[in-house]
Amino acid sequence: MHPRPHFLMTDPSAFDVSYRINPWMDPGAWTAEHGVAAAAGSAALRRALVGLGAAVETIEAVRGLPDLVFPANAAVVLDGRVLLARFRYPERQGEEAMFRAVFTRLKARGLVEEIVDLPEGMLQEGAGDAIWDIGRGHFWVGFGPRSDRASVGVIRRTFDKPVVGLQLASDRFYHLDTCFCPLSGGQVLYYPAGFTAEALATIHAQVAPADRIEASEEEAAALCVNAVNLDRHVVMARPPESLRGKLAAHGYRLTEVDLAPFIRSGGAAYCMTLRLDRASAPQASILAAE
Repeated sequence: MHPRPHFLMTDPSAFDVSYRINPWMDPGAWTAEHGVAAAAGSAALRRALVGLGAAVETIEAVRGLPDLVFPANAAVVLDGRVLLARFRYPERQGEEAMFRAVFTRLKARGLVEEIVDLPEGMLQEGAGDAIWDIGRGHFWVGFGPRSDRASVGVIRRTFDKPVVGLQLASDRFYHLDTCFCPLSGGQVLYYPAGFTAEALATIHAQVAPADRIEASEEEAAALCVNAVNLDRHVVMARPPESLRGKLAAHGYRLTEVDLAPFIRSGGAAYCMTLRLDRASAPQASILAAE
């Protein structure tokens, strides 16, 4: 494994909003100017991660697969094991072969160790719906809009780790990573309206009140919960001032990136990355100086 955080990103040159599979997407509103801004936003996100000491692998763009820029949905990765995703919508299913080839190359280079397939017919959309909480030692697994409920058990068996299932309540917050973000200090940033009452009760049972950071509707609509956390640093789309204050109160430092073109597709910082060195046990890492 790498001594510093190691992420997968995608060249954004083929990104656009050309179909509609979630409420964020409006193909008629997409323009060439948005494509230019997407290139700048992706480059800024990469610089932010590298500036914090991370390494970034960038894979090629593929025309006709615009959402390839969201590799968080490609797989669940933990301790070198890769559980490949299977997508619900035909518009994204072409990504499956592409990402299989990517992970095969990464395995040949020693960046991952094992590639595992889902059971036949199972739908599970990667780390967007399976988020490892290193402090609590379990996966938070979302299901409903995109991933099957039965994927909760599959993830438990594949990684031999505890899981906590959370049913999502909204097509707008269709992956867990759009409304839920565990943080290094034990806090959880989340948007309550993204969950069913049962799932919300589960979060409350697992996370102490002092560690719950509730995102407002405005903060969630800015896709700020879809963030990358590295120690006390949080990289996210530009947040409202209210969220800056909430995170600062818990000792986090923000790096803000303009990801507006990607938000038009329903994704932001976390969606645009996949951490390849995710480990179930704490590891020393090389990060930028505090």
